[in-house]
Amino acid sequence: MHAAEQRETNTTGWWLVFISWLVAMLSTLGSLFFSEIMGLIPCELCWYQRIFMFPLAIILLLGLHPLDIRVTKYALPIAAVGLLFTIYHSLLFYGLIPENLQPCRQGISCADDGMVLFDILPIPLLSLAAFVAIIILLLKAHRLLNCNNKSRINQTRNTT
Repeated sequence: MHAAEQRETNTTGWWLVFISWLVAMLSTLGSLFFSEIMGLIPCELCWYQRIFMFPLAIILLLGLHPLDIRVTKYALPIAAVGLLFTIYHSLLFYGLIPENLQPCRQGISCADDGMVLFDILPIPLLSLAAFVAIIILLLKAHRLLNCNNKSRINQTRNTT
């Protein structure tokens, strides 16, 4: 791989991580907007999803400047665990998990009708879309950046 191709690959990888950060940041700000401005009280599963989304906004930003090709290794496990909570929450919201398995016994219900925006868009689906988008983007970035890094290592070995 030539130097120009390596730069182009790094640039594409940077953009993938940047878009992942943008999704994480918008999700974080949106979550805070729902609770602090709109007055929606987060349920227990929403808190767990926040626990995994909020650090992604920081980790991905730190991995961008300068580009750290290992940022995907740090962020992917966090996003994957957040996705598991989101899938569980979505299944609860749609009634596919029985009530006796719901963790939200006190306070706000995890399947509450108040978790719908504009009477059509469930908040758990927003979280699901965000985690899925972040994971897909990070997997693409990981494959691209690691392939570029291996190519650079092999090129260095061949020249010595």
